[in-house]
Amino acid sequence: MGWCEDLDESRVLIAPDPGTSGNGLGRLLLLRHPKSGNATHYLFVNGMLQELQWFKKSYGSWFLGDYICEDGRLYFSTPVDPVFIMLPIFEEARMKKGDDPGKFRQLDEILFVDGYPEYQHLMSTVENCMQVVCEIKEVGSEKFFRLDDSKVKRWLYCKVCQLKQTLPKLDKNYAVQEEKDTLVDAVSILGEYLKDEPWLQFLCSHLKLNILEVTGKAQVSEAGRSDPGFVNDSSKEKSEDKKTAKKGRQAKKAKMETESHNIKDMFTRASRKKN
Repeated sequence: MGWCEDLDESRVLIAPDPGTSGNGLGRLLLLRHPKSGNATHYLFVNGMLQELQWFKKSYGSWFLGDYICEDGRLYFSTPVDPVFIMLPIFEEARMKKGDDPGKFRQLDEILFVDGYPEYQHLMSTVENCMQVVCEIKEVGSEKFFRLDDSKVKRWLYCKVCQLKQTLPKLDKNYAVQEEKDTLVDAVSILGEYLKDEPWLQFLCSHLKLNILEVTGKAQVSEAGRSDPGFVNDSSKEKSEDKKTAKKGRQAKKAKMETESHNIKDMFTRASRKKN
């Protein structure tokens, strides 16, 4: 892919192959994280936006041909709904004040974000996906978008319901816990992509949940991600499995690169360079 051509070191990345089902191009985009607002890299390939994540055992390296990569991290990309990424951008673009619903704007205006020119690469994707949460007016051949609060709320509630139904199928621990706990977990997961105001607060109020309970779970999840290593100790794993089964908690999540300012920072440490 073009995004890795100027990197000096090799790393192992699991991602969609743009050569088999796409146009042969993959691109790293520097965008704002929807919750923190920090600069974050996403992979855009085959018309899909992907998050970059990684995990690493305490000890490990990769054998890449006759080259040893000391950094044993496994990098992988997972799909993310572009609507989450675009919500704060469209929220700012409508310039809402009080009860005024805000202004209609053309898409190229909305995606003109100071310091983040790569939003422009998502033009066609955004035009299709944001219709579910926007009011649209057409004047001749031009379209004007404005975020619609009622549509956003319906979309978020639908996302919560879908995730709540899916979690027990992914992990048996969810199946044995109380329904409310699963609901809190679902909202907490979505809360990692939402600012507390107004959208996360709306979900909690609508579902009669305590936002402190939801954000507390999110903070615990983030704390777990701060440790990049996973100790490969079978006795410890068995002990942790028993604790997890008793308490109905899900397994430890892989670390997400949510605050990366430069993708090259992920690729700077290796035992030696290729010749």
